[in-house]
Amino acid sequence: MRNSVSRYAVLGSPVAHSKSPRIHAAFAAETNQQLDYTAVEVTGENFNAFAEDFFAKGGAGLNITVPHKEKAFKISNSCSERAMLAKAVNTLLLDKDKRIYGDNTDGIGLLRDLQNNHELSINNKNILILGAGGAVRGVLATLALEDVSSITIANRTIAKAKLLCEEFSAYAEVMATGYDELGLTKFDLIINGTSMGLSGETPALSQSVLADQCCCYDMMYGNEETAFVKWAKNNGANQAVDGLGMLVEQAAEAFYLWREVRPDTAAVIAELRTLG
Repeated sequence: MRNSVSRYAVLGSPVAHSKSPRIHAAFAAETNQQLDYTAVEVTGENFNAFAEDFFAKGGAGLNITVPHKEKAFKISNSCSERAMLAKAVNTLLLDKDKRIYGDNTDGIGLLRDLQNNHELSINNKNILILGAGGAVRGVLATLALEDVSSITIANRTIAKAKLLCEEFSAYAEVMATGYDELGLTKFDLIINGTSMGLSGETPALSQSVLADQCCCYDMMYGNEETAFVKWAKNNGANQAVDGLGMLVEQAAEAFYLWREVRPDTAAVIAELRTLG
């Protein structure tokens, strides 16, 4: 266990709203780790220089949020398999040779939230993912390596979904479609990876896509129910949950990569649910 105070930060733009400092402070208190964690607003043109200088001056690790995950991937000297597949990095640290190592913990964060917090196995499940942007890439890199039955990506621009299918088809059965082409196909798990909820909208889905025990999962979260969670409940989904647990679980994976200690996430999730 490390005794000296190590410096960590989350970089993004905007980043003032980030819950990451609260989450990692809670992890540190729980596991008796000494660390300093801050949120830093960094513009795109300054990202590379800031990140490299941070490590050069003794920084121990960085979390990366929008819109810098692809830049973080590019400055990494080496990456995990899931980060290579995602072509995006949300966690940076130094390897044993003091070179920048990149990982992407978004997918494992989603998976652990589903499995551990909501007791939902994805084995042999038919999964529908809504959207084809950067958020989807991050989780697809993990889901494609799991024992799922199939993954369908629905997007308003089918060409973007098809590009993802081409990249990940070697790892899983991945199909692309438009929302109006889903027909009567039913899915066991529907993951909303779009940002439509920011404007209170939901993807144009029919109730017919929900299998009997379907779980609807919104990667977004808020102090109130997201638009997609409301849609799922109104249309009879067996489970409808937001992505707060994913946020905490991906942070816990980053914390483990940095500190080699795995924090308990349940109390942190409960605190954020209560206090917002």
